Amino acid sequence: MIKNTEHTRFAYIDNDEREIMESLEADEWTSVADVETKKKEAIETARSTFRKDRRMNVRISERDMRNLKIRAAEEGVPYQTLVTMVLHKYVTGQLTET
Repeated sequence: MIKNTEHTRFAYIDNDEREIMESLEADEWTSVADVETKKKEAIETARSTFRKDRRMNVRISERDMRNLKIRAAEEGVPYQTLVTMVLHKYVTGQLTET
């Protein structure tokens, strides 16, 4: 975190970091009763979420494929990873329109 010399506030990397810090400062966080169990559950959830154990073939237009590769390059990820991320967000209800 970089301290802003003009104010006592901090300059944040992005909106997510700002929201987390504001939530923390507003004392909205609570301790977890059994940290080790919760940590193990989170690790297993992450492993199963990111385990790629199925293959899917999809036909896509050349124009869409070109644009997909451009967007992936802008995000700094392979285009297959971008497709997987978008599909995961869609099926879990996390994909929202802006």
